[in-house]
Amino acid sequence: QVQLVESGGGLVQAGGSLRLSCAASGWTFNSRTMGWFRAAPGKEREFVATIGWRGGTPDYADSVKGRFTIDRDNAKNTMYLQMNSLKPEDTAVYYCAARKLGTGVSSASDDYDYWGQGTQVTVSS
Repeated sequence: QVQLVESGGGLVQAGGSLRLSCAASGWTFNSRTMGWFRAAPGKEREFVATIGWRGGTPDYADSVKGRFTIDRDNAKNTMYLQMNSLKPEDTAVYYCAARKLGTGVSSASDDYDYWGQGTQVTVSS
């Protein structure tokens, strides 16, 4: 059974850092494009970052470029999101997601087929 489990969320002051993890199980992690999305209160889910199954050059939303870094460890079936210089507007539930086998990077949430339950990130001012 496909399962994605996020962890690492929490409360942090503006300017601080957090590292999110997404542990995958039940399928072939190392052949899937992965992504991070977030949903702030009262707002639609939005793209944060994506990374191909081979790693390669990731893609980021403009709002997080230079502050967030997406990475993956295929040996551990785990994806990460290092978030630095956090801002109050980064407050959201963060979700990891996976695409079907053989598909490339995408910023469109509809292109992702598997989702985790989310982890809350709260940045205080």
